[in-house]
Amino acid sequence: MTEAVMNTDLPLGNKRTGKVRDLYDMPLADGGDGILIVATDRVSVFDVVLGNGIPGKGVLLTQISKFWFDFFNNDYAHHLVSTDPSDIDGLTDEQRQLLEGRIMICRKSEVVPIECIVRGYLTGSGYKDYLKTGEVCGIALPEGMTNSDRIEAPIFTPSTKAEEGHDENISFETAAETVGQDVMEKIRDTSMGIYEKGREYALGRGIIIADTKFEFGNDPATNTLTLGDEVLTPDSSRYWDRDAWEQGIRDQ
Repeated sequence: MTEAVMNTDLPLGNKRTGKVRDLYDMPLADGGDGILIVATDRVSVFDVVLGNGIPGKGVLLTQISKFWFDFFNNDYAHHLVSTDPSDIDGLTDEQRQLLEGRIMICRKSEVVPIECIVRGYLTGSGYKDYLKTGEVCGIALPEGMTNSDRIEAPIFTPSTKAEEGHDENISFETAAETVGQDVMEKIRDTSMGIYEKGREYALGRGIIIADTKFEFGNDPATNTLTLGDEVLTPDSSRYWDRDAWEQGIRDQ
């Protein structure tokens, strides 16, 4: 059985370690500034990294993201440049083999400090807010909704992007005060467009994407809003079995 890849140690600069991913700075072939994102097999549960990983988890997440980046390639600008380890200079054959299938070489951008969440079903922190106020991030929903209810018109519910601890749900207006009205309107419209097209595709294949989280950046070279991070993966989205879904059930 293949061992889980829990950590990487590559001859690249400025290594940063997230809950699941290792990041390095690297130059791009066109001379631009790049970032190497390595999806390890670490498992994070409620912001706690478990001691044991799942072999191949990082490969699966990367391939799902690559599929969606390719799927939306003609619709939205994104940061993915390559997934080929041979595009990284200075690695040994062993290191390239370790990275096969689990990397994204991306164009560096200035991160928009807002988590962009789209909800098509009422669950998680959104359901908790609804029970208290009848609203999610200031958006009123119909009375009498239950856990895992379908939201007929998906809603955009931003949150803070916390360096430590949990993100906090905020209103669209509060997010706009942080990054600007025009930026928030664009990332809202882009987030909604990606979610609606993606969930339709997935639903036709037996999967409900109940909600999801996107991250965006600004490419300083072109001043273009760019989709970043991962896209519609089980780490950033709730995936439910379409045929097993039931209204009122907490964990699908």
